[in-house]
Order: sequence, then C-alpha cells, then structure tokens
Amino acid sequence: MSFTTKMIAAFVLVILIPTLFTSVSFYVVSNSTVKQNVREASVQIAKQGADSLSFIFNAGSDVSDMIYIDSRVQHVLVNNPTSEEDLLLWRENEKYMESFLNNIVYSSSFVGIVYVLKDPATGWGSGTFSKVKLARYDVEAQSWAKEARALDGGLVWHEIRADQLSSGGDNTEMVLPIGRAIHSDANEETLGYIVVNLNGRKVIDKIEEMKLGQTGSFLVVDEGGRIMVASDTSQIGGVVENGELLAHIRDPYIEFEFQNGDVPYYGVKQTLSNGWLLVGTVPVHEITDRLSALHRTILLSFGVFTLLGIGMGLVIASRVTRPVQKLTRGMRLVQKGDLTVRTDVDTNDEFGLMSHQFNKMISDINLLMEQVSEEQKLKQEAELRAAVHRINPHFLFNTLGTIRWLIKYGQSDKAYEGISALTRLLEANMGRKGNFVTIAEELDIIEKYLVILEMRYNRRFALTIHKDNAAAELLVPRMLIQPLVENAIFHGIVPKDSDGEIVITVRREGSATIIEVEDDGIGLLPGKEKMLESVEKAVRDGQSGIGLQHVYECTRLYFDRGSGVEIHAREQGGTLAKVVLHPKRTSRQEG
Repeated sequence: MSFTTKMIAAFVLVILIPTLFTSVSFYVVSNSTVKQNVREASVQIAKQGADSLSFIFNAGSDVSDMIYIDSRVQHVLVNNPTSEEDLLLWRENEKYMESFLNNIVYSSSFVGIVYVLKDPATGWGSGTFSKVKLARYDVEAQSWAKEARALDGGLVWHEIRADQLSSGGDNTEMVLPIGRAIHSDANEETLGYIVVNLNGRKVIDKIEEMKLGQTGSFLVVDEGGRIMVASDTSQIGGVVENGELLAHIRDPYIEFEFQNGDVPYYGVKQTLSNGWLLVGTVPVHEITDRLSALHRTILLSFGVFTLLGIGMGLVIASRVTRPVQKLTRGMRLVQKGDLTVRTDVDTNDEFGLMSHQFNKMISDINLLMEQVSEEQKLKQEAELRAAVHRINPHFLFNTLGTIRWLIKYGQSDKAYEGISALTRLLEANMGRKGNFVTIAEELDIIEKYLVILEMRYNRRFALTIHKDNAAAELLVPRMLIQPLVENAIFHGIVPKDSDGEIVITVRREGSATIIEVEDDGIGLLPGKEKMLESVEKAVRDGQSGIGLQHVYECTRLYFDRGSGVEIHAREQGGTLAKVVLHPKRTSRQEG
C-alpha cells in the first residue's frame, strides 16, 4: 500500500469508527424508542377510540334501561282497551309513550330513534316511526327478538343496518339497533320489545376519525369475528376474511402482526363496553416511516462523514506525500546510478530536513566515489608500475647475461648486435609516456623484442601477426602481450631445440577484443596442467610465473567483467594463450 492510501485509510478510520459507533448506538436506541412510541401511540389511539364508542354504546344501553324500568311502559303493554273508559285511558297512554320516547331521544345526541313494540298492530316510536311498516314487520319472527326472549331482559346488539320501521324511506337511515325483551313481573310473560337505534352515521364517523398511519383503518367485530361496524358498509355483516387476522382477533393479546398478501400488517384491538372488539390494522411500513427516515438520516450522515474523511485524507496526504514522492523519485534515480539528482523540497519541516540531508548525502557519496576512483586509479597504476618493474629487471638480467657470455666466448659481433637491439628496444619503450599503449604499439615493441630473443637463444623465431586495425587501437597496459610471447619461446619453442613460429591474432568479438598468442612448441611442461583448468587458480596458488601473473592482474584491474586469460593446448602441438578484454563502460583508460 502506498503512503497516500494508508493516510486516507487512517483518516477514514479515525472519522468513521466513532461515527459508526455513534450511529449504531443511536440507531439501536432510537429504533427501540421509536418502536415503543409507535406501539404506545397505536394502543392509545385504540383505547381512545374504544372509549368513544363505548360512550356511544352506553348511551344506547342507558336509554334502553330507562324504558325498561319505567312501570307505566309495562302497564301500557299489559292493558288492552275493552270499554270506552279503557279506550280513553289507552289514548292517554299513547300520548305518554310518544312524549316519553321523544323526550328520551332528545336527551341523547347519539340515539336516533326508539321503538317499543308489542305486536304487528301495536307499537310506539319516536320521530318517524311508521305503523304501516310495523304491520308488515313480524316482531316475534325476528332473530333478534328470539335472542332477546332467551336473554330474559338482556341486551341484544346488532350490526349497523338500515332502519326498517322508519317512515323516512327504505334503507335511508343507518342505525345500530339494541334490542330487548320486556317480561311481566307476574308470570315472566313477554309483554313487548324495546329497540334503541343508535345513529349509525355517527358511529361510522367516529370509526373514520381514528387513524393509523396513512391507510390504516378500524372496524368493530363481535367475539366470533363478524363485522358489526366498518367504514366500508359493504363489509358489515360478514366475517373477517383474513384467517391470520381472525385468529388474532380471537386470542387475548391486544397487539399482533399478520400478513395480508405480501404486505406485513400491524394490528391492535380493544374491548368495547358491550363485549365487541375495536380492531385497527395498518401496513407496518406506514407506522415505521419515522424509523425509516431515521435510518436514511443515519446512512446519509455516515456517507457524508465517510466522504469528508476521504477528502481530508486526500488533502492532508497530498501535502505529506508530495515531498515523500519527490524523495522517492530521487532515491530511485540514485539506485539506477544517477548521482547528479537533487531534490527540491523547500519546507521547514522534517521533509525539508530530509531533502537537505539527502542532497548532502548524495554530494558526499559523489565526493567519496571520486576519491575512491582516484585512489583506485593510483593503486592500479602503482600495481602496474610494480609489475613492469618486476618484469623489466628480469628481462634486462637475461639479456645482459646473454651479452656477457657472448663477450666471454669472443663473439664480439653478436654481442654488439645484441646491445644494438637492446638499445632500440629501450628507445622504443622510453619514447612512450604513461602506463598504457595501443595493441599496435605493443606489437611493434614485440617485433624488436624477438630480435633480442633470437640472439639470446641462437634460434630463428618466425612472427606472424593477424590484426584488426580497429581492434589494435585499444589501449592496454604496457607489456600485456610481451610476457605471453616470452613464455611461448622460453617454455614452448626453446625446449624442442629448434626454430619456431609464433602467431599473434587481434580481433573483435562483439564488444570484446580478443588477443591470441600461438606457438608450435612442446606445449605445457609437466606440473603446469592446472593452468589449462583456470589461470586464475594457478595464479592464486603460485603456479604461474611473473609474466603470466602480470597479464592476469592487468585484465582484472583495468577491464570489465568477463575479461581474463585462458591457456589451451593446440591439437597440432604447442600452446594457445588467449586474452579476452571487455572495456569498462563507466571508465576510460588514460595514457
């Protein structure tokens, strides 16, 4: 992960952890609180509605009680007119009944009309009572009358329906009838019936005033689930169709939930004064709208804080990572070898200090590398001079020894020729300044060197040179090839006691320069086979001479990896010395 990503993640976590904790805690508490409040509010609405309906129903039952306990009503129902005197009394009773019933209706705004019925020909009522309809209304045959007789003075409650005894028209007035049978005190004979019709419209209006959510509604059912009061009058008289709801109506719990199709519903119920149940139902999502709004608010705030955290992380991370990125780019360039790079973080904080120290470190490294390079160069030159100084005395010793013996045995002409050749060779060497010469210059010196060797060993050494002129311009340490030629003559040709041939080849192979020195001598002497395996190992174990050691060290010190010296035995006899030189890519030899 990049530093920027870590910074953003850190800021997001710092902001989101407390925000998430607070949101979750608030959600849990508020969720419980809202649910509790919603439930309490729903139950309270049902209780208030039940109290209102019970008040209306109690008004009806009170009116029924007033009529039931009035002794004169019972007296009117018992007596039948048989004489003119009785008829007068009957007419007085009729006026009393009409007046009495009308006064009762006027005393309660919820009672619509009241009837006292004896038989199809005899009955009294308030308001728009129609005796014509009574004649067609068989009281005794009505189901409510049968139930009233069985209850022995108890109240019979029926669903809202049209008033069947009103002269105002058929099915025009909606009433909630309360029936009751009046029995004789003497023999418990049924004298008549009381019907108190509550104003059905007002009852329905009261139901419609009760609200649960947006589309929730209330209805009144009896203990069996038969609908007695509903806003939709088409439902009245039927049984609740939803089986799950019907089961909850019959159980003792006041709150419940059920499914209506795919929609979950919440329900609440309360018992009314007459034993009926007020049942309210509403889709769950409507009463939890506040909770859903709360959820959305929490999620929105969580998202806002998340974006805020990411934004703050980006801003702060960009301020922090910009100098870090500059330092990182500089380090990568240094890693690739570019020590000229410098960073330009010009701030007064830790990053500015890091940039300053980084630039100082690179400057110090540059200076150190220059010092090391200079010291390495001086060391290499010193080692080369030491090697040359080891070889030159060896060569001079052998040459002067040869001239001494020539003079001793009176071969003055050959001694003079040897001194002349040595003079020319030393003159050629002295005319070249520095420790490096081209391969071509080295070959020129070797040609003069062979003259001395021919004199020294009194043999003829034929020299053949094959060279690529471009390859021959490579600068090499002085006396790089000469020791190989001397070894070819001393260890290869001289021991066979005859003339010999030396072939020197200089060519290019890719970026490398190859120098090969071949002779037709006797090959490697016994005990020197290790040089065929590895010249490096032979030099390290001290099994090589000064000349071969000088050549090996020159390839190691002044040329790139892959450079080295190899010794091979020729199939046709003799030895092949091969030098592979890879020029260094970052440095250059100077003469």
